[in-house]
Amino acid sequence: MTVTIYHNPACGTSRNTLAMIRNAGIEPTVIAYLQAPPSRQALERMIADAGLTAREVIREKGTPYAELGLADPTVSDEQLLDAMIAHPILINRPFVITPMGTRLCRPSERVLDILPDTHEGPFSKEDGEAVLDANGKRIAGA
Repeated sequence: MTVTIYHNPACGTSRNTLAMIRNAGIEPTVIAYLQAPPSRQALERMIADAGLTAREVIREKGTPYAELGLADPTVSDEQLLDAMIAHPILINRPFVITPMGTRLCRPSERVLDILPDTHEGPFSKEDGEAVLDANGKRIAGA
């Protein structure tokens, strides 16, 4: 299965998502999107395929969001996309693309919705929160 993750290794959610993909026995294509951002067309496609809007995927924390005036509700999706292309740190992460769908994996266990049920044993996030049981099955509430 071909899986692509737009990854930021400094982000715990992104690291947990990548680890869950690998726990399913899949070595994904990892795109360090801050160094190799998606094209505008690719970003628009990811957002649409995930069933989201530009406003729903823009990252506020640790970005120039406020300084650029992006909180203003009159800022259009086109303007938000322009800002994300100019400042890739504004793209929330991680986005994961598989043949089963595209998701913005926040929280990280959202990736399980678009992966095959091939997980190799238990999985816990970096903070110790259990996501998969000893049989590789999703724990209720995760």
